[in-house]
Amino acid sequence: EARLVESGGGLVQPGGSLRLSCAASGFAISTYAMKWIRQAPGRGFEWVSTIGISAVGRYYADSVKGRFTISRDNANNTLYLQMNTLKPEDTGVYYCATVGVTVPSSRGTQVTVSS
Repeated sequence: EARLVESGGGLVQPGGSLRLSCAASGFAISTYAMKWIRQAPGRGFEWVSTIGISAVGRYYADSVKGRFTISRDNANNTLYLQMNTLKPEDTGVYYCATVGVTVPSSRGTQVTVSS
């Protein structure tokens, strides 16, 4: 069974950093472009970042460009999102998914940016 498990979220002050991880099992992420999406309270899903299969192509939403970095470790079947200079508007549940997924089936990890 294909499964993705996100971790690394938490409560952080504005300007702080977090590193999210997404551990995959039941399939190899090396054959998929992967993405991070998030959902703020009371809002829909928002695309955050995408990384190509070979990690050469990396794409970011304007709202996170220059602050977030997506990466992947295909050998360990894990996706990452390094988040720096966090802002209150980054608060939400963060999900990883293969690029073709519209609504994630994983639980996500909560990120709360607040003083």
